[in-house]
Amino acid sequence: MEAIDKLLKKPLWFNILVGIGAVLILIVLFFFSLGWITGNGKTEKVPSVVGLDVVAAQKNLSALGFDVVLQDSIYVDTLARNGVLRQTPEADEIVKKGRSVYLTINRIVAPQVDMPNLVGFSLKSAETYLKVLGLRMGTISMVPDRNKNVIIDQLVNGVPVAPGSKISSGTVINFLVGDGGASAVFEVPDLVGLTVDMAKAKLASMGLLLGMISSNSAIQDTATAFVIGQSPSPYAADLDSLGMPLKNTTGQGATINLIIDKTAPVINKDSIR
Repeated sequence: MEAIDKLLKKPLWFNILVGIGAVLILIVLFFFSLGWITGNGKTEKVPSVVGLDVVAAQKNLSALGFDVVLQDSIYVDTLARNGVLRQTPEADEIVKKGRSVYLTINRIVAPQVDMPNLVGFSLKSAETYLKVLGLRMGTISMVPDRNKNVIIDQLVNGVPVAPGSKISSGTVINFLVGDGGASAVFEVPDLVGLTVDMAKAKLASMGLLLGMISSNSAIQDTATAFVIGQSPSPYAADLDSLGMPLKNTTGQGATINLIIDKTAPVINKDSIR
């Protein structure tokens, strides 16, 4: 109390100077202790833990004084399950010791997705669709169909999979795809008795080509002339078990040659020739 009394007896200007000095000392002490309070100056380089198992990653980070937070989990079928996919802060960043490192890991169990209906899609469109859903394109098998590179059926492990079925992300989807008629085999059409125009239309509808046109006589209007013969013939020389001629077959794009005449042929209805 005596010291306080003596201080109060001092002039006002003296007391003000003492107060200002005390405040300055406190400010200096505060700034000097700020580093100790906040841990300023104690930094650490963040190690790379991407690709490590999450347990190993946590152990490495904790040993350096970092807190570990599992921020998210996603699924990538080509990478190790429970492995670290991303980290924040990134590797080699210099940060304050004790800072949290956020990890994104690969899920152990693949998420389920609905199988889309890709029948009728082009291969290119289907591939884009599969990537969006996290599915993988497998084998592509060509089957007879006039729609080229259009999906006819979708299969998983050789079994057709219905649209809306639950399948695991990363599942391989195999496709049956139309060959555009390249492998189609059908019977040679019988053009004898048709006009040339009618024969052309029939060949075009079947994907066949008109070859050479020959005639036994002078013909002024070829379009209205009649087909009296063709090569290949619609019938083979071989006979079936009932003694009937077998039908010749051909493929799309094949050429049919015609023999024509201005007079229609007489067709024997009792004979298939």
